[in-house]
Amino acid sequence: MSRIGKKPVAIPDGVKVTLEGRCVKVEGPLGKLQFEHRPEVTVTVDEQNRQVCVTRHGNDRLSRALHGTTRALIQNMVIGVTKGYEKRLEIVGSGYLAAIRNNILELRVGYANEVHMQVPPGLEVTVPDQTHIVIKGIDKQQVGQFAAKVRAVRKPEPYKGKGIRYEGEHIRRKVSRRAGK
Repeated sequence: MSRIGKKPVAIPDGVKVTLEGRCVKVEGPLGKLQFEHRPEVTVTVDEQNRQVCVTRHGNDRLSRALHGTTRALIQNMVIGVTKGYEKRLEIVGSGYLAAIRNNILELRVGYANEVHMQVPPGLEVTVPDQTHIVIKGIDKQQVGQFAAKVRAVRKPEPYKGKGIRYEGEHIRRKVSRRAGK
């Protein structure tokens, strides 16, 4: 039995969880999220104990995998509508900088032209200074996906460490290519 799947998801005060068929809707102070779960699992809402329980029908590999995954997705939705999610990126490199104008993130990271990225709806992107980017939202997957796209514009290179990285990320550095000569 899945250890994660067995745990019920606690519903905090101010959060409303409803079921419409296979669609789970979570509504909280920061917004609304919905998710349609797979038929291999069943989701039940216990209003009396203020918790959501996930059970699976079979014991096959797919059902076992979806059991914990479904519970984790519902937990992420509950956290998203109460606290929200945030990813912080930092830009390292001489002349590398970021700016935000009209909901478009502009990155100057060593290419001939600036890179312009449209901020998806539901996300809030701020640039506190030219070398830091903060991405906030209620959907964990959407926040992480956009942060990964921004980082992929110029991944940190291993020799000087220049590029876009997550705040606090450790980059494994290599010795210079000329060191052996």
